[in-house]
Amino acid sequence: MSYSLNRRHFLSLAASTALVGSTRWAWGDDTSDEPMLDWHDVQNWGVEGKGWDNTAKYFDRLPARAEGVVRDAVWGLSRHSAGMLVRFRTDAREIWADYAVTNDRLAMPHMPATGVSGLDLYAEDDDSQWRWLSVVAPKAQSTNTRIVGGLPSGERNYTIYLPLYNGTESLKVGVPIGASFTPISPRTDKPLLFYGTSITHGACASRPGMPHPAILGRRLNKPVINLGFSGNGMMEESVGQFLVELDPAVYIIDCLPNMQADKIAERTQPLVHQLREARPGTPILLVEDRTYANTPFLPSRQQRHDASRAALRSAHDALITEGVKALYYLPGELLLGSDREDTTDGSHPNDLGFYRQANAFEPFLREILGNG
Repeated sequence: MSYSLNRRHFLSLAASTALVGSTRWAWGDDTSDEPMLDWHDVQNWGVEGKGWDNTAKYFDRLPARAEGVVRDAVWGLSRHSAGMLVRFRTDAREIWADYAVTNDRLAMPHMPATGVSGLDLYAEDDDSQWRWLSVVAPKAQSTNTRIVGGLPSGERNYTIYLPLYNGTESLKVGVPIGASFTPISPRTDKPLLFYGTSITHGACASRPGMPHPAILGRRLNKPVINLGFSGNGMMEESVGQFLVELDPAVYIIDCLPNMQADKIAERTQPLVHQLREARPGTPILLVEDRTYANTPFLPSRQQRHDASRAALRSAHDALITEGVKALYYLPGELLLGSDREDTTDGSHPNDLGFYRQANAFEPFLREILGNG
């Protein structure tokens, strides 16, 4: 394993001692304030947000057997670790991370490295609320860094959200030797399952804890499985055959930004029937597309919204007429604000946009989960 520390006067690796579920490293740099650390590999207790165990790489979002079944573009995007998180409890005064991502494209023109490839640390406060604490801005594929230091004494729970638009190759959490460390296993509650587009995937959040699926997971205290596939959320039967293998609290189908009206009309009812046949009692929420921020000045965009939404509404109404139960509908005009200040590029939400999307989803999901 290689470490990109970039420390001056690096001398040598002084010692390594195997521990149960962790690895102990002591760095022999007497000019550094780096402590001796216990390293804990998250694969030893598991990440939350994985729907399948039999993945080609540990942090993949679809099972290995999906390769060659779903389109190549979907398969490639499924290698990103969007929506995954890991939890632990410690009294450490500082927390370190050693991790690697699969691609050297750490950022995108419209999305920073903190969101594409970073780690996002949250802490649980005394009122059991999750509060943001720190984020990692990687500068290389392999990163060894202190995420946060100077923490007050006392044990508390922590969550680390994994990169959104990059694959995670490995992740270890480090705490100073002598600090307590208790892994928190992934929850077994039925998750919120999102199937959608680049917006669901996380574009263009500034950090991995900010997309609306992550926000809603915190607000509703539910696990989340994020199956957003950038540019490729298209209500496909090949993806649906894997969705039905999971048993979520609700299926959230949010694919309209990647689809035109004809495909929406063609695919909505078959996908709902596919889900309903396998999961007769699981609620399904159909979501309209968000409104482009510059729609008032570009009539063609409003025409696309009108056609797409009409096609989805027609399919929804036909399904209700057929007697499909537990089917819900979220209008697109609710998703972003009327001030149009909440996107990065007119299409993808910025952090404000994701906050507003979470506000729009939350009452619908609370009703759905309450009815369940």
